[in-house]
Amino acid sequence: METNGSRSFVGVRAGVPLGTAGIETTRRVHRRCHRPNMSTQPWDVVIVGAGLSGLSAARYLRERDARLRVLLLEGKDRVGGRTVTLQIPAAHGDDSWDFGGQWVSSSQTSVMELIQELGLEVYPQSTTGKKVYHMGGSRAPVRTYTSSIPSLPPLALLDLTQVMWKIDRLLQTVCVEDPVSAPRALEYDSMTLHSFIERNVWTQMVKEALELSTRSVFGMEPAQMSFLYFLMYCAAAGGALRLLEATPGSAQEFRVKGGTQQLCVRLAELIGWENVRLSCAVKAIRQYPDGIQVHTSSDSFDCKAVIVTCPPHLAAQIEYDPALPTERQRLTQNMPVGHMIKFIVTYSTAFWRVKGFSGEMVVQPSEDCPICVTYDCTSPHGNPALVGFIAGKQAADWSHRAVEDRREAVIRSLARYLGPEASHFIHYAEKDWAKEDYSGGCPVNVMMPGMLTYYQPSLRRPCGRIYWAGTESATCWCGYMNGAIQSGQRAALEVLERLSPQLLSQDELIEARASAASPPRSRGLPPPWCRRPVCFAAAVVALGAALLLARHGGWHAAIGRVSAFLQSVGSAQLLNGLKR
Repeated sequence: METNGSRSFVGVRAGVPLGTAGIETTRRVHRRCHRPNMSTQPWDVVIVGAGLSGLSAARYLRERDARLRVLLLEGKDRVGGRTVTLQIPAAHGDDSWDFGGQWVSSSQTSVMELIQELGLEVYPQSTTGKKVYHMGGSRAPVRTYTSSIPSLPPLALLDLTQVMWKIDRLLQTVCVEDPVSAPRALEYDSMTLHSFIERNVWTQMVKEALELSTRSVFGMEPAQMSFLYFLMYCAAAGGALRLLEATPGSAQEFRVKGGTQQLCVRLAELIGWENVRLSCAVKAIRQYPDGIQVHTSSDSFDCKAVIVTCPPHLAAQIEYDPALPTERQRLTQNMPVGHMIKFIVTYSTAFWRVKGFSGEMVVQPSEDCPICVTYDCTSPHGNPALVGFIAGKQAADWSHRAVEDRREAVIRSLARYLGPEASHFIHYAEKDWAKEDYSGGCPVNVMMPGMLTYYQPSLRRPCGRIYWAGTESATCWCGYMNGAIQSGQRAALEVLERLSPQLLSQDELIEARASAASPPRSRGLPPPWCRRPVCFAAAVVALGAALLLARHGGWHAAIGRVSAFLQSVGSAQLLNGLKR
């Protein structure tokens, strides 16, 4: 049950491990790509990493200057980086599913343009039907909803509203390219997201919801990341809600027919497989006055510039001579990567749709339920499936258990919330990205408190002839496939300034950098309450009623009556007021 030299991918059909089922596509690509060593050939640019960022950089370089000799070195035995598409058994035979990056959005212009250029198609994420929401412990009621935000109890809904407004106001003060310029940047970088939640959230249910959202987006716990970094990350997406929703312009809007790894495979075909070296991990990079040399375990490559696109924690494992600036070293050594286990379960029928469910669940993980979120993942060929994630602390805890234990817990949880039909699956497959060679985690590296204020400029600043890319260094949809593409093109532009300055005017370079650095327009919750009459009226009436009732019947009675009033107004109406 191994792939890419690790035990990161496991498939199980009806309780029986299937060994290497589902990875033959990757191995065919590996055999196709293999080329004899050509280390004596001089290169203009060597790119470390053949994921979306590295391949996008290579393509951009070759498009702008066809004379450039560009080589990509990849440690894995495949292209794709944090995207991988595998075939697993399904209702109508084997079909393809994404076990890494999966969704794209209409607001992610870089990846959408690439999809169109490569002749691929997208289709919308299915969201029709009731969604399941269970927070507050095993005794809390299981709720269903059809909007983009759960039908929380009235006071919890108001609590969620106020904290999301506060986050939205704060992230609008953060410049993604220069977050340190934000008011109170030092204060926010010295605190964790967990600290902010504890100080600004009233209800336990909303605290749990924000913690779960953090795990599902970052694969991290709120206590592990800087609050300023969180604001910068949200700003790069155009708002906090965009990270969580499947609505137009949000992160989970579309899926790619045939899988997202096709992007990298087709880019490699355009660049030429002879310029892609797989199973060729970079060990050292040595700079000289007139050039640079890249070393693997068996070869060395002379070139004029290097673009490093691997995640920061992996870039830190490369030996650099001379040593990198202290700021760059400390930054990459203190950017932990998220931990996610992604699973897909195939079925003979989409039973959840028949029962009126969308397949989307938001669940507070527990000892016997590792899931944090699931979605309908039925393929374009009509093969029913559910996709879900075990993330953050739960991923770390469950990663040490046997795959049979994880599968049993996942299926039991699906059956609890969607019905006993979930127990009758065709195939269960999962990928633990922490065990993936030359990834070591997923989906993104985050900055710990104190890192952003002092070391953030080093994330993109070239070090001599070494240039930096990768989705963590993006300024538009950082952490996503769009960010990988944007950062690769930005680094390629910087290399062109060194190697082919005659092709670029200073005005063009400045304009290109400014364009790449512009995050999408924020679509978070609206600033002033008065612009949302339903919410404003409900909140004013609720507050006034609480004060009046408290004088006559005490706070407990006041809260009870106000809750009843807000419930009569309806969470759906309140939500509609928020979303208009």
